[in-house]
Amino acid sequence: MRIVLLIVCFFCSWSLWSQDTAFVQIKALSGDNITNWLEKYQLEESCDVEKFCSLNGVKANDYLIQGQSYSLPILTYQYNGINIRSSIKNYDYQLALEIQAYNDTLLSNKVKKKDFRVDSVLWVPYHLLSCRLSPSKSSVVSKQVFPIFGEKYKDLVIKDAELKGRVYYLVAGHGGPDPGAIGSYKGNDLCEDEYAYDVTLRLARNLLEHQATVYMIIRDDDGIRDDAVLKSDKDEVCWPNQKIPLNQLTRLQQRVQAINDLYLKHKKLGATYQRAIVIHIDSRSTKSRVDMFFYNYPGSKTGKSFAYSMYESVKRNYMKYRKGRGYGGQVKDRELYLLKYSFPTAAFIELGNIRNSEDQKRVVVPRNRQVVADWLTDGVLKKE
Repeated sequence: MRIVLLIVCFFCSWSLWSQDTAFVQIKALSGDNITNWLEKYQLEESCDVEKFCSLNGVKANDYLIQGQSYSLPILTYQYNGINIRSSIKNYDYQLALEIQAYNDTLLSNKVKKKDFRVDSVLWVPYHLLSCRLSPSKSSVVSKQVFPIFGEKYKDLVIKDAELKGRVYYLVAGHGGPDPGAIGSYKGNDLCEDEYAYDVTLRLARNLLEHQATVYMIIRDDDGIRDDAVLKSDKDEVCWPNQKIPLNQLTRLQQRVQAINDLYLKHKKLGATYQRAIVIHIDSRSTKSRVDMFFYNYPGSKTGKSFAYSMYESVKRNYMKYRKGRGYGGQVKDRELYLLKYSFPTAAFIELGNIRNSEDQKRVVVPRNRQVVADWLTDGVLKKE
């Protein structure tokens, strides 16, 4: 998954080719075919197909011979432990981000066996080097595929480049052995971690539509779900693939470490705008109804500004679509662990009271979960 999640750009350069590069080799198994291989390795552009055929002396509709090795249109580079740009001797920042995203996605999908930061083997798909034209600033890609969103939502259409160059770390509350707050709905348990994750995943998808770089710090394999009752499980992991511990402090430290490691890597790559968004659902008395509210770290001007940008969006949309209801959400200072110790500016969001029947409608209705993500996205798109 990129979850990871990625920026897309167009680039053309033959200068990356060198004697040190080689194509990834793979042996055909029973039932393998060219189409399935290219989809699995996210090589879906026409030039990837042409290159595969050229490398292996086959036609696009040919069968693969079981046991025979074939070259994939993926070049391997020796990662130097510093950054991607100097490893491939090309210093285009956006290209480096997309290469990183490609490797991280294949790793999370268990297609690539080891992280390039561990085994120093960097994969670069052929189409990134040889099939794309250098664009104007407003150029976008029509479609990308992100399996993390599930079968229904995996195909994503890029709308514009409004968030290009910006990096976001999204943290869905709780997960793993900790379901978080629990509410009751029509005889079913509502677990905070499942609903926070679904909203966070929808937000991630929205941000990617504007070419942001997005990391889901807490990741699951459920995809976006359109059910009222989301089945609870304990298989969530922390980026990149760490088991989530039971101890609360250790859990928070693990998330902060994941965010900060990524932040420093992107800073070295030249990123100047990085933000973290933490999403939870509160637990109060069943009679206590609350609107979405926001926290920022005390004394952080950028944190308050970032939180207010989303707060104002939610308020504005309530006034537009829920006239007469009013909106009682607030932005408050609070010394929460993730806000205090995360390197990027961060905002913490509570979606409502999971035990209140009216607040539950904000999360049990799938359309409402999407609306919440849309309103938060509107806030992110506004300049702080």
